[in-house]
Amino acid sequence: MQADGPRACRFGRRWYLNNESWHPSVPPFGEMKCILCWCVSGETHCQRQECPPATCASPARRDNPCCAKCR
Repeated sequence: MQADGPRACRFGRRWYLNNESWHPSVPPFGEMKCILCWCVSGETHCQRQECPPATCASPARRDNPCCAKCR
């Protein structure tokens, strides 16, 4: 028996449609803005945002809370 269309993904207590993307929520930390998950034909894939290494002694996270940048 085949499904009528692409399958949805379950992540935690929520369901996501095929090709939908989201930032996962992990108790007790809350939403993980530096991680992006997406649903592909019933399979959940997640990836942490990749950041270039900061080359200074005290990098700041002003514009992007996930990646540190030199001032």
